[in-house]
Amino acid sequence: INEEEAKATAIVEAWYPGGQGGEAIARLLAGDFSPAGRLPVTFYKSLDQLPAFSDYAMANRTYRYFTGEVLYPFGYGLSFSKFSYGKPKLSSKKWDAKKPLSITVEITNSGAMDADEVVQLYASRPDIPNTPLRTLIAFERVHIAKGKTKTVTFSVDERSLSTVDAGIS
Repeated sequence: INEEEAKATAIVEAWYPGGQGGEAIARLLAGDFSPAGRLPVTFYKSLDQLPAFSDYAMANRTYRYFTGEVLYPFGYGLSFSKFSYGKPKLSSKKWDAKKPLSITVEITNSGAMDADEVVQLYASRPDIPNTPLRTLIAFERVHIAKGKTKTVTFSVDERSLSTVDAGIS
């Protein structure tokens, strides 16, 4: 969809919308509500960016390992409103694997209409070789009236940051 992306202001992707999908898409296009869906996959600029399918290693595959520039990343989505994020706050400056860590962020709807936002929390473990570059570990969809601010808190425990290795052969 590179040509369409270059010409269009927005693109609506509606996979399997069901029996009421046409009405929902019409209401969306009419501006009756603001979209808040997020992509469950990555849209690459070209298939040439991906390794051959004879190579089953994860290197440069999926949002978790891809190092190149993409057309639309995993988790991407548009809104008819505008949101601004405050600086995230941690419940502790030091990680204790026995206790969950709380991460709190304020989100303000600075746009002209009430809308939902999907707040996403990603983590990376650069201290462990061969782990994903990023992993979605939590998300929350929140409705925020125009001009209002909401606080979202995520709890991160040791399982959220765990990794799986290749094991012992």
